[in-house]
Amino acid sequence: MSLGVKDNVIFERHDLKMGRSGSRSSKTFKPKKNIPEGSHQYELLKHAEATLGSGNLRMAVMLPDGEDLNEWVAVNTVDFFNQINMLYGTITDFCTEESCPLMSAGPKYEYHWADGTNIKKPIKCSAPKYIDYLMTWVQDQLDDETLFPSKIGVPFPKNFMSVAKTILKRLFRVYAHIYHQHFDSVIQLQEEAHLNTSFKHFIFFVQVCTCVIEEFNLIDRKELAPLQELIEKLTSKDR
Repeated sequence: MSLGVKDNVIFERHDLKMGRSGSRSSKTFKPKKNIPEGSHQYELLKHAEATLGSGNLRMAVMLPDGEDLNEWVAVNTVDFFNQINMLYGTITDFCTEESCPLMSAGPKYEYHWADGTNIKKPIKCSAPKYIDYLMTWVQDQLDDETLFPSKIGVPFPKNFMSVAKTILKRLFRVYAHIYHQHFDSVIQLQEEAHLNTSFKHFIFFVQVCTCVIEEFNLIDRKELAPLQELIEKLTSKDR
């Protein structure tokens, strides 16, 4: 039963081996994406960080008065890329070709990679290979000034929100893999609070922007299915 779209297919499956533990890795998976200091997007990022410091995640994801929605989505997409990049970087020693021969999120969901350009037909691959493809692809989108303009006055393309939606959908899959396959390792590293806060921030952002952008879900509900119970648990107290 296919639950995804043609560019990145999800398949249901019925068995899964849990990843094995190893030594902690402190390396960053991909170079951090920086927003140019002094730019308006940099000021928006600082606003978001200051609001996050208050501890109110729902307030932190709200579009500031008078700001452009595209810029707000762009700034937060870059921030989530950096957060997930760092989180995954801490567990790369646990996520190997041997422990995770397929990219999956629990016993029902398996992800096959395709980017529509270099790899047009979805392929099966290990989790580390899939995430390497995914993060490299996201980084290429973020570095493309025609998609994510950083200079004041340069307009966002008409397809920006569609590209952002695909990026966020794919970044969610890294969260899903970490939770389902490597949460024991996250606990061992005492990083579960960091992971939970990051994911909760991510989900609140997706939910709020979906409400602002009528008839446009940043992530389709079926894509969230692997972590739906967790989403309900993390967000129920803040309703």
